[in-house]
Amino acid sequence: MKPVKPILFAFGGLFIIILLIPTLLVTPFMEQSKGKLGEELTVAKSEVPVLAESPLDVPVYRSQTKQIESIPLEEYVIGVVASEMPAEFETEALKAQALAARTYITKQLMNGPISTPDGAAVTDTQMHQVYKNPEELKAIWGDKYESKLQKITAAVAATQGKILTYQDQPIDASFFSTSNGYTENSEAYWTEAIPYLKSVKSSWDKNSPKFYDKKVITIKDFESKLGVKLDTSSGTVGKITELTPGKRVAKVEIDGKQFTGRQIREELGLKSSDFTWEIKGDSVVIETKGFGHGVGMSQYGANFMAEDGKTYEEIIAHYYNGTKVSEAEPFLSKYTAKN
Repeated sequence: MKPVKPILFAFGGLFIIILLIPTLLVTPFMEQSKGKLGEELTVAKSEVPVLAESPLDVPVYRSQTKQIESIPLEEYVIGVVASEMPAEFETEALKAQALAARTYITKQLMNGPISTPDGAAVTDTQMHQVYKNPEELKAIWGDKYESKLQKITAAVAATQGKILTYQDQPIDASFFSTSNGYTENSEAYWTEAIPYLKSVKSSWDKNSPKFYDKKVITIKDFESKLGVKLDTSSGTVGKITELTPGKRVAKVEIDGKQFTGRQIREELGLKSSDFTWEIKGDSVVIETKGFGHGVGMSQYGANFMAEDGKTYEEIIAHYYNGTKVSEAEPFLSKYTAKN
């Protein structure tokens, strides 16, 4: 019986070694893998922009409460981007929108308030830029609030402190929803010819859900809104006499009266001034292409460009020709010094 113990110990030791071998072989690789994963997570985390403290507050007139609310600049930009562009859009498009929004408010602060109550720099409506606060966005987005806000905040943070300039001055960073295939010259819609707001091709927009629209207006309403009398026997509405560089209606003649395409769009509540029309029965059927005034950046065009792999710098360069991305701080400092 005495020789048995050494044999048992030998087999026991061998059994322990067999159990340990896989662990000894795998552990170094596990540690290496964990190390790489840790490095990847650290890198990924470092790539997420962090929103810096805003250099000033923006006094915003809240149309619902009829109160002026002071909102930190970058938080204001987040609220504008969230209100003016779908959060589902590509990040590069959201960055372009953030630049446009920050440029707009910087120029507004520098030039002084226009059409605002005393003490406010802007309103929260389309008169300036639509702005909604976190509580309002949460009510709209519901359970998608956190993910959407995080995405927009990252886009704003990636461009924080930056604006668009032309000849060292903040630009009029106008934007709209969807073009008719072309953007518009500024003077074709407003009066001033602005060198960086010229018509450019935006063929991506035909894929926008807002590219096409149809509106039916009774002849009676049509005549009342425009102060004209239609010749229903001829079946024609009016004669388009001139087009804009952006292929929209520049001038039209109805019942001997001259109108601009913008006047027709505004009086009849059309989505665009690129329209065609015809009389059908006792109504005028109007078909439009595009949505918005057409000047500046097309938001859907920007998103389609981003889907094609374009960066926000390339988007900006396309829609605001000749502009550059600059620091906002020198301009904001002038505003702060005055106030």
